[in-house]
Amino acid sequence: MNTDVFAAYESNVRRYGRSFPTVFKKALGATIWDEAGKPYIDFLVGSGALNYGHNDPNIIAPAIEYLVGENILLSLDMYTVAKREFIEVFVDSILKPRGLSYKIQFPGPTGTNANEAALALARKYTGRSSVMAFTNAFHGMSLGSLAVSGSASTRELGGVARHDVIRVPYDGYPSQAFDSASYIDWVLGDPGSGIEKPAAIILETIQAEGGLNTASAAWLTEIQRICRKHDVVLIVDDIQAGAGRTGEFFSFEFAKIKPDIVCLSKSLSGSGSPFSIVLISPDLDIWNPGEHSGTFRGNNLAFVTAGAMCKLWSDGQFTTGVERTAVKLQTHLDSLVAKFPDCIEQKRGRGLMAGLKCRSQAIVGRVHDVAFENGLLIESSGPNRDVIKVLPPITITDDELDHGISILDHALKEQANGH
Repeated sequence: MNTDVFAAYESNVRRYGRSFPTVFKKALGATIWDEAGKPYIDFLVGSGALNYGHNDPNIIAPAIEYLVGENILLSLDMYTVAKREFIEVFVDSILKPRGLSYKIQFPGPTGTNANEAALALARKYTGRSSVMAFTNAFHGMSLGSLAVSGSASTRELGGVARHDVIRVPYDGYPSQAFDSASYIDWVLGDPGSGIEKPAAIILETIQAEGGLNTASAAWLTEIQRICRKHDVVLIVDDIQAGAGRTGEFFSFEFAKIKPDIVCLSKSLSGSGSPFSIVLISPDLDIWNPGEHSGTFRGNNLAFVTAGAMCKLWSDGQFTTGVERTAVKLQTHLDSLVAKFPDCIEQKRGRGLMAGLKCRSQAIVGRVHDVAFENGLLIESSGPNRDVIKVLPPITITDDELDHGISILDHALKEQANGH
């Protein structure tokens, strides 16, 4: 495996190449091969950007057809056939069946572009500058998104002060004994709290980078009620937890809430092609034409693959399969928790967005390394990097899932036996 060129020329900032020191060449479904032909089961899936696995034929075939047809690839925010077809299928397959009516904004192609647009619009709409954000949140790597992220090391990036953020406890923080929703309601209603009314509350229903902390339906319902009561915009960052990751298309569906603004990216294109959208309640869509911009708003290849992905959600056989796989994964993880109590404290997450909170960062590091040697890609998360993220493709086959779990089981066994 010749990795010399990366060491010689790529910036020190590279991370995943150091964690997985091989050169990958080919991928299909939940399996990725290095250039020596060694297969790996992928429970990393592009940090949640490949929920539908690698090169899903249902998604890639329309893209190949589009590419060979001299079709438009970049269109800014002009109208194209591909964009029209994406909007139609997204509305018909995703929004309407869920009783949702949103306007769709196409910002720049990454998740942080969507969050920046959402925050800017909430501030414009309310005329207020501050935003309420949660402990252990992560919202992206541009300045506005960094400001509302929870990790101290993350917030320090960029080298400039970031203000106008009110940090509040997430559901279950610091422990289940504390009712953070009641606290938020109280301080927003109390003129003596010293906390000004924010433009928005931004949250993830499952904090992916924060350690797979999971909000309950009751808490999310209460946060929505508080936002309505205090005239605060509710923004759900569904970038990593959305697009099918929890077993439903949106991660907030189980709580039966309707956020004012929803941000989607990562797996939205279904193919790994960068694409994001902001879903805006129609009454909040007060943008002036051209007021929010970005060169790569018109990634037409992503429109094509995203449309193909959305169509899958109209197929009952597909959705039933995703639900079944979610149950199977959770059952597997329950058995690992029961089997390795010295390594694992608890299972976290929901559906196919799962995590294993381990007893130390060192355990996670060793499990990661043994898993990689044996053909499984996993990553860590949480402020102390002591949570194993388990993100198989939602379309993973039973054989691939069983194989990946068996490798994880072996790695935990090595750790438990002190090897």
